[in-house]
Amino acid sequence: MKVDINTKMITLIGTPLSQSFAARMQNAGYEAAGMNMLYFYTEADQEHLGEIVGGIRHMNFVGFAVTKPNKVQVLQYLDELDPLCEKMGASNTVVKTPEGKLVGYNTDGMGFYTSLTEEGGIRVDQSVFFCFGAGGAGRAMCSVLAYHGARKIYITDAFEPCAQSLVEDINKNFAPVAEFVPHGDMSKLAACDVVLNASGIGMGKTMGQTPMPEEYIQPSQFYFDACYNPERTQFLMNAEAKGCKVLNGLGMSLYQGAAQIELWTGKKAPVDAMRKELLAILAEQNGK
Repeated sequence: MKVDINTKMITLIGTPLSQSFAARMQNAGYEAAGMNMLYFYTEADQEHLGEIVGGIRHMNFVGFAVTKPNKVQVLQYLDELDPLCEKMGASNTVVKTPEGKLVGYNTDGMGFYTSLTEEGGIRVDQSVFFCFGAGGAGRAMCSVLAYHGARKIYITDAFEPCAQSLVEDINKNFAPVAEFVPHGDMSKLAACDVVLNASGIGMGKTMGQTPMPEEYIQPSQFYFDACYNPERTQFLMNAEAKGCKVLNGLGMSLYQGAAQIELWTGKKAPVDAMRKELLAILAEQNGK
């Protein structure tokens, strides 16, 4: 990849980022499409988020991406929000307009819904959901489920005010289908068709951990983890061992990344090239 004075930059801001495949996936897409763009990482939390966003305003960026733990906090530094992003209360994609404005979008919800329905075969309007995690990813996932007619969504988080806030926002902005579940309360799981892990537990320093005890798993349930590195978290391995159908966040990452490219460039994303790169990375990770 050639980098010159005309190269347009994009950075992913969050922490931890060591598990992310986003840069390789995005850069493979740019190269396949002949776009002079470069995607790289900026590992940072909320403490310096405002300073980083301020710097981007004055540099050769077309925008930036946002991940844990900055998806909610970044909103205060943006000039405008896409209507769906505003309702969700979280942004993972920011576009820098030709006029220099920073506009927030959320492609996590789009990517999640596409993966869950097309790859997972889930009928959202016929399903009851339980979600671990109410941060940026959880917000996007649960909001898009409510938008598409989920029958019920139970939401829990180790930081309970976060889950309570998400429940209130969904019931107010989308549909009255969300219900708060106190942290550690597993009593609602038996009534659910689909169990989601948007907590981040199972990746990075929490690898090998899971947000729920395996004795609550039922073979008839579908399990989704927003994490894709590792390819199988303990959450998914436990469910798979009980005979459940499972799906990781690789498709969510692919489809949300494709939507990002289209927002940043106005051009169709090279999805096949991006998928090929993601699969190559996973093969490397697994020593194949």
